[in-house]
Amino acid sequence: MSARTEAWYSPARSRALRGRRRDKGKPEKWGSPLVYFVALLFIAVCVAPVLYIVLGGFRTNAQITTSPAGLPDPWVTTNYSNVLKSNTFWGEFANSLIVGVASTIGIVVLGLMVSFVIARYDFKFKGAMYSLFAAGLMFPLVIAITPLYIVIKDIGLEDSLAGVIVPEIAFGLPTTVIILVPFLRAIPREIEEAATIDGTSRLGFFFRMVMPLSLPGVVTVGILAFIGSWNNYVLPLYILNTDTNFTLPLGVQQFSSQYSQDTAKVLAFTSLAMLPALIFFSIFQKRIVGGLTGAVKG
Repeated sequence: MSARTEAWYSPARSRALRGRRRDKGKPEKWGSPLVYFVALLFIAVCVAPVLYIVLGGFRTNAQITTSPAGLPDPWVTTNYSNVLKSNTFWGEFANSLIVGVASTIGIVVLGLMVSFVIARYDFKFKGAMYSLFAAGLMFPLVIAITPLYIVIKDIGLEDSLAGVIVPEIAFGLPTTVIILVPFLRAIPREIEEAATIDGTSRLGFFFRMVMPLSLPGVVTVGILAFIGSWNNYVLPLYILNTDTNFTLPLGVQQFSSQYSQDTAKVLAFTSLAMLPALIFFSIFQKRIVGGLTGAVKG
């Protein structure tokens, strides 16, 4: 037996391999029960209101009055069916979809372009520009809503979906830039140099190499932008005045006022309004976590 083979089959290595096999066969140890209790408590606090709203839509007003925390008995589907037959609901759904898709496209496209310039090129005031976008994270929309409304009114976008889309793109860019810049910085310079030698232009490198390599970050910011746009309430409240232009968050508020005596129907409308964003987030939550992890590593 050669020296190399003897080193490979050394007693120490054999013991280590046997220890690994034993560890694989053993069940994983549970953590502290206190940690699981706290985690379950937080989950219950988050999930309980959603379950109450969803189940409340399957009840009658009499059931809610008699037993507010009870289960549907019997289960009633007329509340949901009446909402789904309503033209108002589908009109507001379409408005929310238009605003969400347009805002997401604008945020992703502009954010990717800005992030590419900040991450890959050196120029004067580069650090100041990045700091400006970082400061945008600490500047909530509520603070700027009054001057923003005046600007939207002066440029003629009041009471229109465009008046909601443009500010949402502007306020969504800081988060997008902060997430995408680490992704784009992590792309090796050698790839860009090789592409340049092969005759690829800067735009060609951007579309052929940067976009595919930064796809996890792009998907992450796209999901966050869509969910944030779908759930936005303050901005449409100030900008939109006509019922036909309302998005679903405004529609829930109007529906709750109109049918304030019909609690079960209001709960059904609210459930259907939040369901698309909830499903969307549930499907892509792993991509969100993976994208944010990549941004931190980058």
